[in-house]
Amino acid sequence: MKRSHLFHIINSSPWPFFVSITLFNVLTGVILWVNKYIIGGNIFIISFIILTLFVQFWFTDIVREGSFEGKHTIPVQKGLKLGMILFIVSEVMFFFGFFWAYFHFSLSPSIEIGCLWPPYGIQVFNYLHIPLYNTFILLVSGVCVTWCHHNLISVKKDVVDEYLVEDTIIALVLTILLAVHFTGYQILEYVEASFSISDSVYGSIFFMATGFHGFHVLIGTMFLFVCLIRLWKGHFSIKHHLGLEFAIWYWHFVDVVWLFLYVCVYWWASTSL
Repeated sequence: MKRSHLFHIINSSPWPFFVSITLFNVLTGVILWVNKYIIGGNIFIISFIILTLFVQFWFTDIVREGSFEGKHTIPVQKGLKLGMILFIVSEVMFFFGFFWAYFHFSLSPSIEIGCLWPPYGIQVFNYLHIPLYNTFILLVSGVCVTWCHHNLISVKKDVVDEYLVEDTIIALVLTILLAVHFTGYQILEYVEASFSISDSVYGSIFFMATGFHGFHVLIGTMFLFVCLIRLWKGHFSIKHHLGLEFAIWYWHFVDVVWLFLYVCVYWWASTSL
């Protein structure tokens, strides 16, 4: 039957149901694990592996619909872009809560923390060492991923097979390597930290904000790695590369959040001493 409209009527899929149930099991495992139930760790690991498989199956269907069946028409792509924008806005609101808490306690320190910011006994990181280096790494990664996008849209043909593809892949590989490099130094920073998440409100905000940012970096790295595989297989063209474009949007969001974290959590805290 010929379709008389440009929109994509989604077929029935079991993956949203399975992903939601498995995600609930993952969170249940985390709660049990944190409360020192041994079975919680087993539930978390098993559920996370199953969740990864279900998400892979789900995304495989989406890739097939968009890249091989041609169901992602222009109106559908506009809807997907709007959905990604709203998702990033929700992520902005998520981090806004951490910054709100930080400013609340830093601008008017209470007597319980000694009327000081950072609180007494907290030895903050030197903003000119690892934090500044990580800032440089993320800024360079943002340049690389923009270079990747520019090369892709510069290809003259619909099929990605020109010389610019090589530069596009190199730029994306560099971005992923820089992301892994950033994560490694973030872990090193946590290992060398003189305070923990339970050390005053500064420790709580620091590890929650930077920790969730690190988690977003990890998700963004996997997002870019999947795009690298798809780019290698020729899924993207100058007219159809939504997956890569969304990954680039997400990575720029991660970069901007880190700039705010560097200025507030690292630089401001160091200069307040």
